[in-house]
Amino acid sequence: MRGAFGGAALAAGFVISTSAEAAPLRVMSLDQCGDQYVLALSPDATLALSPRADDPDSWMKAQAAGRRRIRPTLEAAIAFRPDVVVRYWGGEPRLLAALERRGITVLTIDDATTMQGVHDNITRVADGLGQRQRGAHLSALMQGRLAKASPRTSDSNSSALYLTPGGFTAGTGTLIDAVLKAAGFSNLATSPGFAPVSVERVALSPPRRFVLGFFDLFRSDWRGPGRHPVMQRASDGRVAAKLPAAVLTCPAWFAADAAVMVSQGQ
Repeated sequence: MRGAFGGAALAAGFVISTSAEAAPLRVMSLDQCGDQYVLALSPDATLALSPRADDPDSWMKAQAAGRRRIRPTLEAAIAFRPDVVVRYWGGEPRLLAALERRGITVLTIDDATTMQGVHDNITRVADGLGQRQRGAHLSALMQGRLAKASPRTSDSNSSALYLTPGGFTAGTGTLIDAVLKAAGFSNLATSPGFAPVSVERVALSPPRRFVLGFFDLFRSDWRGPGRHPVMQRASDGRVAAKLPAAVLTCPAWFAADAAVMVSQGQ
């Protein structure tokens, strides 16, 4: 009787252990960029997304529909009990320190400025989520998209100026620069980082091509220098591509899609 009870207890213990091991990973995202990564790499996990997961500038907004969204606070994290937290810029230092003290893995997405940097982000986050195979698949898809971004005509191999509604451009050491180069364009902005564009300079010497970004967000800097009538006249008939905000808000695999859009004049 005792042996039978011991065997039953052992079997029950095995069932409990197996059930616990099979429980889905609990993953919390602290910002919109983190949302993109967890939705792509770990969609079958128990997810808690950021409040901006389904905003218009979210690449994965359709996949975010119906998912739980919570504020990036310690109180919310304690209530949700995540195994892993994914972030780009979200989460203030005290929150991150408190999460790590509780033994929660915090995966930070780097501010990648090259396509290789994006691949590194995918690999690191995929490994941290226990999804190495999905990460490799996503990197392969990205590489395939980059192969399609090669220039289709000799005219594509020209210079272009990236411009936002706020009147800013992106020079060397930015992911936009990598996108332009992947599409076969040289970047007219040669200074490092982001900088304002002079309306007067554009009026006097308009670039041959413009690549516009964020102009699909109609309320974004609606009175900014990038929307100035002089800029509109200068860019008329010279727009190589209009990049939606959704491909620009996060250093992720869809940077390759942005390169395809530029190369194909979308």
